[in-house]
Formats: sequence, C-alpha cells, structure tokens
Amino acid sequence: MDPLVEVQQLQVFYPGKNKLLQKTKSVVKAVDHVSFTINQGETLGLVGESGCGKSTMGRAILHLIKPTSGEIGFAGRNLSSLSASELRQQRKHFQMVFQDPFSSLNPRLTVKEILDEPLKAHRLGDEHQRLEKIHHIMEVCGLNRTYAERYAHEFSGGQRQRIGIARALILQPQLVVADEPVSALDVSIQSQILNLMQDLQEEFHLTYLFISHDLGVVRHICNRVGVMYLGKMAELATTEQLYANPLHPYTKTLLSAIPVADPRLRKERIILQGDVPSPANSPQGCAFSSRCPNVMEICKEIRPDMQQVTDSHSVACHLYV
Repeated sequence: MDPLVEVQQLQVFYPGKNKLLQKTKSVVKAVDHVSFTINQGETLGLVGESGCGKSTMGRAILHLIKPTSGEIGFAGRNLSSLSASELRQQRKHFQMVFQDPFSSLNPRLTVKEILDEPLKAHRLGDEHQRLEKIHHIMEVCGLNRTYAERYAHEFSGGQRQRIGIARALILQPQLVVADEPVSALDVSIQSQILNLMQDLQEEFHLTYLFISHDLGVVRHICNRVGVMYLGKMAELATTEQLYANPLHPYTKTLLSAIPVADPRLRKERIILQGDVPSPANSPQGCAFSSRCPNVMEICKEIRPDMQQVTDSHSVACHLYV
C-alpha cells in the first residue's frame, strides 16, 4: 500500500511556566522527534497514557496545531510548506472526529446548519445540491433526514457522535483523524459507532488515524498500532504482532492491564514503580528509563532510536539494538 501520510521527525513544543529564580523558560515537549507513515486505506491506532501526546499528534497532522519542526507529507505534498490559502484548499481532504460529542457541536445550530458549514466554507454546490448532500450523508450515518431541523441538545450521545462523523465525511475526505471517538459513549453504543466507522471506511475508501486509550477497541478496529510514551514513539507494529509479541516493556505493561472477561482466568499484571516524568523535564536517555523494570545504564544516558525488528515491527529499546 502507498503511504497517504508521512510524518518525519515531528516536534510540537509548548513554552512552560517560569519557575522561581529560573532564567530560561521550560519547554514542554508534547511530541518529540516522531516519524511514521499511514498507508492508504488502513486504520493506524495510536495508544498510550493520558498526556503522552496522542491527541497533539493528531491535531498537528491536520495543522490544527502548528508543528515546531519536522515535516508532514499528505498525498505527496509537504503541508508545512503550503501557504494559508493552499492549506485551506487541502483541508477538505482531511477531517477530524472529536472525543466529546456534546461540546464538539454548536448548540445554536441545527443539524442541517452544522453539516452545511463545511460545504459553504469550501463553496461546494448551490443550496439545493448542498441539501441533497446533507440528507444523503445523514442517512449513510444512520440519521433520519427529518432530524435535519433539530438542535444538538435533542439527541443522545451516540446520535451526536453520528452527526460529528457525518460532518467529517460530508466533504468526502481521504483521511479522518478520530480522537477517542467512543470513549464518552456507553459500551453498547460504542460497538454501533465502531461498526459504522468500519462500514463507512469500506464505502468511502477512508484512511483512519484512530487515537484511543482502550486497547480492546484498538485491537478490534486497527490494522497497525503505534504506542506512544512521553511524546515519543515506543513501538509500532501490525495489530497481530503487537498483541501476540509485544517488545517494549511499556507495551507489555499496557497489554497486561487489559481486563479478562472470564473470572476463572488469572492474568499477571505488571505494576510500574514511580511516576510518569514531566514532559517539561524528561529523562536524558530513554523516556521510560525511570519506570522500566529492565533498565540498564545505557538507557539512562542515550535515547534509543526506532529499530526495525521485522519488516512490520519497530521498537525504540536498547534491548533490541
């Protein structure tokens, strides 16, 4: 498969707060030298603890956040080198589904107005053509067209997320970044939304970047999975390889925390010692060195690069150098 998105040495830094008697401001390294690709038509999952940089990564790829450095290639074009007007033209090719279906929809607008906004912004069709598109995408996303005149507060969480998905797809994008799209929903509704997203992917030939902390959901929907820790990529592999043979100690810890449905089965849980370091003061070497059960001296001094273990499995760990 050809890569649709190519991320090269991406960095997103934020200025930190000034500490007492400190001459220079601290820097929060939300994303730090991360590289990967997203292939056309696949679903790439990003997992990790809260604050590891998953959502920042997704927003930076869409240029909702301006990267500090690095390159983001989309369909062969470097987005960082585009002018504001050129980037605006490209935006219809990549869209986002947000985590919270309640705050991501404007309560002052009807469903019709919410879905009409992106069409108007990109000047696509006249009023009649836009209305036809709105009704079509609503039905595709499981919404009755009679709901078009209703407001967001009149819908359940699952229905609101369907509206959010419809808004993302109405421009017929190539890439959709889904930032924890089911974490705010009931379990029964989660499965409906996930099945809808898979059906839409097949129908519209979509490529997904699926950001989540739920490893069970990621296993169900993703072709490949990237594990992030403290702004860095720790491991990247196909879903089958990652779950069957995790290599990085942090990945093993995450997988050990997945609950088992059968109460008769006992699962050994890996408990990490220590706290997550601050992204404003990350360790000199490996970001995971302060909590790793297999830490070596080299881990505290030198940051490991991503190593290709197999054709489709990479890990950033000195154990595999």
